[in-house]
Amino acid sequence: MQLAFCFYKYFPFGGLQRDFLRIAVACQARGHSIRAYVLEWAGEVPAGFEVVRVPVKALSNPRRYAKFTDWVQHDLAGRPADRVIGFNKMPGLDVYFAADPCYEEKARTLRNPLYRYSARYRHFAAYERAVFSPQSRTEILMISSLQQPFFEKHYGTPADRFHLLPPGISTDRRAPPNAPEIRAAFRQEFEVADDGLLLLQVGSGFKTKGLDRSLKALAGLPTALRARTRLIVIGQDAPMFFQRQANSLGVSDRVSILQGRSDIPRFLLGADVLIHPAYNENTGTVLLEALVAGLPVLATAVCGYAHFIEEAAAGLIVPEPFAQARLNELLVAMLSDKGERQRWQANALAFAQTADIYSNAERAADLILKNRP
Repeated sequence: MQLAFCFYKYFPFGGLQRDFLRIAVACQARGHSIRAYVLEWAGEVPAGFEVVRVPVKALSNPRRYAKFTDWVQHDLAGRPADRVIGFNKMPGLDVYFAADPCYEEKARTLRNPLYRYSARYRHFAAYERAVFSPQSRTEILMISSLQQPFFEKHYGTPADRFHLLPPGISTDRRAPPNAPEIRAAFRQEFEVADDGLLLLQVGSGFKTKGLDRSLKALAGLPTALRARTRLIVIGQDAPMFFQRQANSLGVSDRVSILQGRSDIPRFLLGADVLIHPAYNENTGTVLLEALVAGLPVLATAVCGYAHFIEEAAAGLIVPEPFAQARLNELLVAMLSDKGERQRWQANALAFAQTADIYSNAERAADLILKNRP
């Protein structure tokens, strides 16, 4: 079959983009043709993929996205596809991969009521309704069960259109047999002292991922512990605001902010704790990537995958409602107890051996390729 994947931006280090790539490759491996409609594509194009960069411009993102939809639908009318799969919400989809939370819920609970009179709200609400309304035929691939009740509340979406996928953690994130050697070489390269402690935060969108909270927690460490601790942050985002915050908190010499990169497994093996105090997070793939690498995790309960950390006994979770003092307290506890970190590491590696946290792409391909009702 000819499959058409639609999403706005591709770059190699985004979680959504990596989900798309794994799923598309899984479909291609079964003999199907891949066409990707995008506004922007950064990085290499996989062999056999047709990437269509949609040539539309506008002064605002909502207007640009509307033009994108119109252009794609016109192109599909002349070059039909057997399935149209979206990784952003938009009209005309056969399948939607639900990586984003419910927009309507956020608009009604986190915004001023006047926001719902804006053109931005009208666009995104209409695009979400096109996917989730009872009249739509779009099948919905869920990667977290947390958001389904919100979609059902606001749109009355029939339950049988939701399909919950297992996580899709790449096996290259698992700790290899020579993990201790990789860790030692990494810590030598990054000049981590023998008694040093390395915090790691990974994820694009520093504001949403709670980098401000991480910096406050680092600054709140007892003086002796803070002197031994460094924070490395990796992600595709503008760092200036957070560099200024680190400076104002007096920890700029303890913080390095790096752009997205392809050798994340080395960092997962070289660090002592993954910190991920997100404000909202539908899933939190990096939590599971840390888990399978044997890296203890400190995350907020809003993360859709936080329950895996609790089930594996592989770290600590900051409960809701969030309190900075609680995050600070838990970070001190994790960094102060090497024996407990070793126990969390052993638990994580044991969990990684048996849990079904790798088959997301294969299950998604099954659902995409099945006959539509």
